[in-house]
Amino acid sequence: MHIVLAANPEAEQPWVTDAVTDLVRQTGASVAVVAVDELETEHLAPLPRAVYTERAENAASLAVSRLAEAGIEATRTVLPGRPAEQIIKFAGDQKADLIVTGSSARPVVAQRLLGSVPLTLIEKAGRPVLVVTRPVNG
Repeated sequence: MHIVLAANPEAEQPWVTDAVTDLVRQTGASVAVVAVDELETEHLAPLPRAVYTERAENAASLAVSRLAEAGIEATRTVLPGRPAEQIIKFAGDQKADLIVTGSSARPVVAQRLLGSVPLTLIEKAGRPVLVVTRPVNG
């Protein structure tokens, strides 16, 4: 089994990495972490692409480090562009059996206006998607 963990540059979500850790321990799966800078065109952005890329790199690095602390090796990839599209393409290239992502960090109104990456993954990925929500006590 091969898992793609989609790290969210907008919000730290350690419980998602913990869920992947549990899955790996149960299945012996391999893991590839991907984060997308969420910037489609730089000229429309309020900040330079480097800022968005750094956020994505930090999200991916945090997930890989947390997995390493649990004794799990994972690859780390940072991609430019629209998150859902890039995650789906990456999962296909990786021949992933499962995509794991956190629930949307956007407020409900923003989700309605801008969309939700987890929902788009469920609708369009063509493979199983596990959306992990924040623990009630965490």
